[in-house]
Amino acid sequence: MTQSDVGAPNLGWLGIIRMGLVQTALGSIIVLTTSTINRVMVVELALAAALPGALVAWHYALQFLRPRWGYGADTGGRRTPWIIFGIATLGLGGAAAAVAVALMATSYWPGLALAVLAFTLVGIGVGAAGTNLLALLATLVHADRRAPAATIVWMMMIAGFVVTTITASSFLAPFSMTRLVAVTATVSLIALVVSILALWGVEPARAAAAPAVASERTNTEAKTAFRTALSEVWDEPQARRFTIFVFVSMLAYSMQDLILEPFAGFAFGMNPAESTKLAGHQHSGVFLGMALVAICAHPRVGFGSLRAWTVGGCIASAIALLGLVLAGLFAPHWPLTATVIALGFANGAFAVAAIATMMSLAGAGREKREGIRMGLWGAAQAIAFGAGGFVGAASADLIRGLVSEPADAFTVVFAAEAILFLAAAMLGVRAIVEVKSAEKPVFARPVADVAKAGSAI
Repeated sequence: MTQSDVGAPNLGWLGIIRMGLVQTALGSIIVLTTSTINRVMVVELALAAALPGALVAWHYALQFLRPRWGYGADTGGRRTPWIIFGIATLGLGGAAAAVAVALMATSYWPGLALAVLAFTLVGIGVGAAGTNLLALLATLVHADRRAPAATIVWMMMIAGFVVTTITASSFLAPFSMTRLVAVTATVSLIALVVSILALWGVEPARAAAAPAVASERTNTEAKTAFRTALSEVWDEPQARRFTIFVFVSMLAYSMQDLILEPFAGFAFGMNPAESTKLAGHQHSGVFLGMALVAICAHPRVGFGSLRAWTVGGCIASAIALLGLVLAGLFAPHWPLTATVIALGFANGAFAVAAIATMMSLAGAGREKREGIRMGLWGAAQAIAFGAGGFVGAASADLIRGLVSEPADAFTVVFAAEAILFLAAAMLGVRAIVEVKSAEKPVFARPVADVAKAGSAI
């Protein structure tokens, strides 16, 4: 069954913005859970930084369940309930995390046990909501709009970070544990209400167009065990290659997250305010890169395909990272700010093109497995992202014990990142097959034809 069976995907810009509001809601809860609450553990409670780090790593580890959440929606025929379930679970986890921190102040071990449960709920909620939101977008958004749709949705998530931190900070002053719990619970409730209103009527209106097909699909999918379904997706050559590409590229993408500001301090003598400003410049570059892809990849502009922007973004990221290697060698005379902006720009272009590519490839198959494919790729992305930050920081610490200049350790990691990005670019050339809206999806072709198409790239 192809997308044409249920009508061509044609979600309008207002509908895309509504989906972006759901992503904004996700971001608003996540930023309080993984940033504000973690800071309270380390500063106000004077706990080891490894504790919140381990809790965040646990929430990333639970992303391996993403294919299961996607499969649940595949077999159920609708994704909206799974997205709402995910937001509600995430909100409950965020509120529970705030309660856990307050409890730790007086009863450490019960508080820690509640924190583990809370971050378990956060991991499940993010996976269930995020996977099915992207799968729903992949189903409803026309190919011509996928690049700008991915940009809008991700920018709205970042907007959720910004708006929530600014607003919550005003309500948290003067700080108290009671305020922390109240603010987190309120944000979680608002996020759930916003998500329900944003999703209201979007999917049912489309599902009603072909009830017989939806019923047949539900009955067929329900008979297929999850492991069998996942195995079938993994056996698709392009799906498997794209999963490996996503993992390698996101590992490279995230390795510098925890070491860029320390590098600026060691190599360029920047104080915390200056290095924080440097991080702001990087995010500005990310926004510019995302916006450029959204504009240029649109068919009316026609400047570069999603495949070209994804692979090109990997190569450009490698070049920018080599610029950071040179920055370490020629500090303090190297233009560090310009290099960091260039890195953010390349990262942003790569990231949004890769997400739009996921949306393009998710629904391409002999059987509808959008949820499992998106879950598989989302799991690879999340696990690599969580591992990348740890690997980058741990590698820098290890190498610092072997070299005389601390900055040299960071440049070695940047060089390794660049190599990973180049490896990802080579993987991307084979992993990404352009799916034309007027053509039969590549996964829907016989396996032999898919393998042949992949080998010809």
